[in-house]
Amino acid sequence: MIDITIAACFAISAALIIYHHMVYPMVLSWYAKRHPAAKIKHVERGYKRGQDDVECADVTILVPAYNEEKWIAEKIRNLASLDYPKKHYQVIIACDGCTDRTVQIAQDTIQEAICCDTHFEIRAFEQNRGKVALINDQMKTITSEITAMSDVSALISIDALLVANRHFQDRRVGAVNGHYQLLSCGSQGEEKYWHYQSDVKQSEACLGSTLGAHGALYMFRTKLFEPLQHNTINDDFIIPMEIIRKGYSVHYDQNMVALELEATNTDNDFKRRLRISAGNMQQAVHLADLFSPKYKGVAFAFISGKGLRLIAPYLMIACFALSIALINHPVFLVGTIAQASLYTLAALGHVFPKIFSHKYCQLLTYIVAGHTANLIGGLRYLFGLESTRWTRVQ
Repeated sequence: MIDITIAACFAISAALIIYHHMVYPMVLSWYAKRHPAAKIKHVERGYKRGQDDVECADVTILVPAYNEEKWIAEKIRNLASLDYPKKHYQVIIACDGCTDRTVQIAQDTIQEAICCDTHFEIRAFEQNRGKVALINDQMKTITSEITAMSDVSALISIDALLVANRHFQDRRVGAVNGHYQLLSCGSQGEEKYWHYQSDVKQSEACLGSTLGAHGALYMFRTKLFEPLQHNTINDDFIIPMEIIRKGYSVHYDQNMVALELEATNTDNDFKRRLRISAGNMQQAVHLADLFSPKYKGVAFAFISGKGLRLIAPYLMIACFALSIALINHPVFLVGTIAQASLYTLAALGHVFPKIFSHKYCQLLTYIVAGHTANLIGGLRYLFGLESTRWTRVQ
């Protein structure tokens, strides 16, 4: 009887792991092909002025910055080059107690000829309060219909505002999420993972809304913003999800691109994923009501994606422990050996990336490292060890 109970627990844990990693993406893809999200007509304007310009929504681009001297000049030049009526958008660079040359470089760059037609404000604050406090403070000053959030290290496509504007013509749309793309990946595993995430985001749109956004670029109706709790970790997820709570939808458009310039390596990527994982645990607690069936497609995606991702490392540990408990049975002996082999291969791929460089080995390493970060990050949040301050990963 005990063996049957252990075997049943193993089967349930393994089924949930397989569902999250394989079945859910397949179901999403299948459903998306049969229920495609509404297509937005994209028109190439090429900086030409037209009658539609007067109908463009006013946009404020808010760029929170902390010690970004390496990227700030390119970011400002990028924002000055956007194909959008100049009188309908402005840029706020909010520098949160920077200790490097970010403020000076920003002030010098906005004097360049390329920036002369764009309204820039460099707001330099002496005290470092943290990103969440900075966003809450700056949102009080924004009166435009639309607010765009964008990381300093991400360059956005020149027609991004035009693309988003067409989505916002539908009054039911509360936010629009852009496509995140890496200029340089730390590994083939990381590259494949982000392709997977983009496919999921695109498929989620057919369910009514994508979940959250990426801080590199997303836009929302200013009036829908709710001040963030001071300890918020993943602000780029909480803000769009709060908008969904209000009954609005969040769209995803792969033509609204944010190109990440900052290259990653194994160490800084793991630190970043630790923080994101802590935020995932926090948002599951804070947004628990979105698991309710009344949110339909959003609840399905939230449970199948974010929810199962949170408990996946615990399920993996359970599978390994339960298979060891039944190791006298041939099937579980094979299962134990298979799991041990996969985890060993992932560890070797992390320690010796040049030797274990096959794309599937790197993908396995990246996935296992992600679940490890998920486990540690979640526990860090639960035990109150995660800071909400800015972190600069070198």
